[in-house]
Amino acid sequence: MTTPADEILDIVDEHDQVIGRSPRGEAYAKGLRHRCVFIQARDAEGRLFVHRRTATKLVFPSLYDMFVGGVVGAGESYDEAALREAEEELGVSGLPTPRFLFKFLYDDGTGRSWWSAVYEVRCDLPVRPQAEEVAWHDFLPEAEVERRLSEWEWVPDGLAAYARLREHRAAS
Repeated sequence: MTTPADEILDIVDEHDQVIGRSPRGEAYAKGLRHRCVFIQARDAEGRLFVHRRTATKLVFPSLYDMFVGGVVGAGESYDEAALREAEEELGVSGLPTPRFLFKFLYDDGTGRSWWSAVYEVRCDLPVRPQAEEVAWHDFLPEAEVERRLSEWEWVPDGLAAYARLREHRAAS
């Protein structure tokens, strides 16, 4: 049986060009640069999907996130990964294609970094998040998410993506 740590990832350089492949667990352990997708999901009322990760997640266990998403598999495009990850984490099928917004190189401050593609999608379907990925979830008004930023412990790369998304929207 394969585990998430066994998933093969493309390893990329500072220009997001593929330079090799590695199992996810090894990529994390060695700090190898890879690709991730962040999808902001909103319901019909415009509320944001927010969740708390399970304690068993490989990175950032038990922290809150305002994005669904994850790693881009070897040979997979950002767009393919965005739809796959959104449907997996929300527990839906038939989701519209997430809309690409921008990409940035996230640096965690310890010398580890990953390319991060940010998307948005509207989810009018009833969600059934994966129990092994999501410990709690709700659709919250953006004002409540903003209030919770200083109260809850959030995944750091999600916070960085959220800050950049606010800047992106302000500039648009």
